[in-house]
Amino acid sequence: MRTTADVRAALGGAGSVALVPTMGALHDGHRALLRAARASAEAVVMSLFVNPIQFGAGEDFAAYPRDEDADFAAAEAEGVDVVFAPEVETMYPRGFVTSVDPGALGDVLCGRSRPGHFRGVATVVARLLGLVRPHLALFGEKDWQQLVVIRRMTSDLALPYEIRGVPTVRDPDGLALSSRNAYLRAVDRPVAASIPAGLFAARAAYGAGERDAGRLITAVRDRLLAAPEYVELRGRDDLGPYHPDRPALLALAARIGPTRLIDNVQLVPEPEPTPDPRSPT
Repeated sequence: MRTTADVRAALGGAGSVALVPTMGALHDGHRALLRAARASAEAVVMSLFVNPIQFGAGEDFAAYPRDEDADFAAAEAEGVDVVFAPEVETMYPRGFVTSVDPGALGDVLCGRSRPGHFRGVATVVARLLGLVRPHLALFGEKDWQQLVVIRRMTSDLALPYEIRGVPTVRDPDGLALSSRNAYLRAVDRPVAASIPAGLFAARAAYGAGERDAGRLITAVRDRLLAAPEYVELRGRDDLGPYHPDRPALLALAARIGPTRLIDNVQLVPEPEPTPDPRSPT
């Protein structure tokens, strides 16, 4: 469906609606989102829109993988009720001037090398939420910064939508699924797989009690076969400073040839055991 009127007509009478925003080139990570949506709502809408305003100069907007027929087939196989594939003019009609600025959240991590990216993300998601009006929208946790930005946006603007994350789906070698993995050559694959290998090594060290930020980051860098754009520890929920006793996010970005990949793991302290009141003191 190309128009908002068609979408709303198709959803007439649906009790609860879940939205899964995508830019197409669907893979098993998207399918996990669609299945989570299917289990959570009476009607599932998948948007299919390569958003031009989240791509910067020199990025891969023109070359971004597109296969609409395959995407429609995958959506049908997963029981999607409505595929909303708007034209640019529907998303950004003549005279459209408003944007959603995520503030400092959009300037850290990936935002440093992609200025304006998260403004484009926040704007398109706000627009999709307004057009579809779902009860729930689902996003992959691989793009954790995006998830934090969208949660903050909906909270700050008092938008009545639940934003839910779905865990990252990985290939057997640990590589997080991404539409951009299609750019990787066979020779690039071991280099790409070193990204999750480094993150998992740091997570194992954290699980064994390591809390020093420098040593955790070194555990990642020691296994990377590509020079990272960044490897950082931040607060999981607000991307603020790392605190050893609070849930953290260990995130990185790296270029392998022309392909930019991102990934992350969550580091969560074990809760203190609750004393048994029946135990003698």
